[in-house]
Amino acid sequence: MWNPEQYERFKTERALPFRDLLALIEHRPRMQIVDLGCGTGELTRELHEHFSAAETLGIDSSETMLLRSGSGGEVMRFEKGDIEAFVTDRPYDLVFSNAALQWVPDHEKLFAKFASFLTPHGQIAIQMPANDDHPSHATAAEVAREMQFEPRADYVLPPEQYASIFHRLGFKRQHVRLHVYGHELASAADVVEWNRGALLTDYEERLGARFPQFLETYTERLMERLSTATPFFYTYKRILLWASF
Repeated sequence: MWNPEQYERFKTERALPFRDLLALIEHRPRMQIVDLGCGTGELTRELHEHFSAAETLGIDSSETMLLRSGSGGEVMRFEKGDIEAFVTDRPYDLVFSNAALQWVPDHEKLFAKFASFLTPHGQIAIQMPANDDHPSHATAAEVAREMQFEPRADYVLPPEQYASIFHRLGFKRQHVRLHVYGHELASAADVVEWNRGALLTDYEERLGARFPQFLETYTERLMERLSTATPFFYTYKRILLWASF
């Protein structure tokens, strides 16, 4: 139940890992790029323009998000689709995904599929949140279990497993790191607003009419666990991955 306005309340902070990921990618002429989980398409446009790509395709499963992407054009276009179902009969120079694969299971199989999409010297660049041990995420899982509801699945692997996957897939070079981002928010209450734009969308969609009760309990308990200091310093771990044949 994606809400673009809620998600983009912290768009400046959310763009930081995207730009760090861009810095890992090697610039090559006339790249063919696919962006899996492109959201509103705003960062897809930045990706396309940064590399002066020959063509960029953005894929996202949310119709609401894609409505914000605009029509694109001949060299940059957007399509509705699930990441795990995406197939192509043409090779890409770059398979890119920013803050999307945490929603998709079986990364070993998924990364092998992505590798098959690449040209002989193709690149893969991926960024994913890895913050499930932070109180903002752990509290949501705790409240869900108390409501006899399954917590959001955590599909993200430890960083070293991605390094091993890249090696098994035959990538010659790789960069894998866990990066802790620090975001200065007005208060701890903004942590709830931050996660209403991402993590909590899963609970809202699955809980339906029970979500207001979940949100009330989650907010109350989280505020008890976080510092009352203002501004509030929110630490957020993310995994950044790059590899090339």
